[in-house]
Amino acid sequence: LSQMMVKNRPLKVGHTLTVTGFPKADAKRFQINVLSGCDIAFHMGVRFDETSVAYNSCLAGCWGAEVRQGGFPFKHNELFKFTVTLTHEEFLVLLSDGSEVHFPNRLGACEYLDFSFDDGVLIRSFEIN
Repeated sequence: LSQMMVKNRPLKVGHTLTVTGFPKADAKRFQINVLSGCDIAFHMGVRFDETSVAYNSCLAGCWGAEVRQGGFPFKHNELFKFTVTLTHEEFLVLLSDGSEVHFPNRLGACEYLDFSFDDGVLIRSFEIN
């Protein structure tokens, strides 16, 4: 899968990442990752083929326990918006249907710099405040 990378854009504790975009018409899935070197601190996998969103982390090549909670407010070719707020304890995800997902900050870092998106999604905006 080809990926779009965003590098050296610090997401620090207390800051919120806001992402808007469009899932591609033929996408069965797309994913967004918050990276820490080779590790994935936060993985959000939007799965149209399962009508669910899976959250996880990957440390030293090993995936952790998957978390599936919250709604599925994603539709092909339709604009989505969600936010991810970093705290010392967790990544707090707010989806456009109002559902909240609390995913643990398993790496425990106070700052993450790099992000990746796969080619199943067209990202329109990516903003940290």
